[in-house]
Amino acid sequence: MPITPATATQTSSNGTADAILLELVDENGVTIGTAEKLAAHQPPGQLHRAFSVFLFDERGRLLLQQRALGKYHSPGVWSNTCCGHPYPGEAPFAAAARRTFEELGVSPSLLAEAGTVRYNHPDPKSGLVEQEYNHLFVGLVQSPLRPDAEEVGDTAFVTPAELAERHAGGTFSSWFMTVLDAARPAVRELTGPSAGW
Repeated sequence: MPITPATATQTSSNGTADAILLELVDENGVTIGTAEKLAAHQPPGQLHRAFSVFLFDERGRLLLQQRALGKYHSPGVWSNTCCGHPYPGEAPFAAAARRTFEELGVSPSLLAEAGTVRYNHPDPKSGLVEQEYNHLFVGLVQSPLRPDAEEVGDTAFVTPAELAERHAGGTFSSWFMTVLDAARPAVRELTGPSAGW
């Protein structure tokens, strides 16, 4: 599977580099056009399709990802297992599986849809804005991680109590709690009551 970093450009058939395009949507998630990735995140932001993945181990611990310091948006912060944007016309499920493999070197097991959430989160450090119609997915990770250092600074599996402690003392992405809270019903169904989510 080819690696396609989120900040990379696509090369067209004539050898020129094309900008990464995102799918613009209306408030109901219906596609209305495309925009260049960075332009879509410039204030006030353009509403676009995104995805967020939450993977858990056999003990019901959530896999967190610390975003690499070299990322142009929200570098160095902790966030959910994987997040990103489908290419125009790419199914969110396929994009979620693709990016999880590209960033973490694992293919999720039992990956399932967990609803959608729409939000508007400015990032105070970068000045960029997350205006997203976000498709949520939950699943299991059952093989060793092989993170791409250009995408991932660190990883950690956490219980709900460990997450609360980290969240109180560390820096997390502006969207993290919004997407986690929206995904909680599916997370509880996947992990069971004993995991405490």
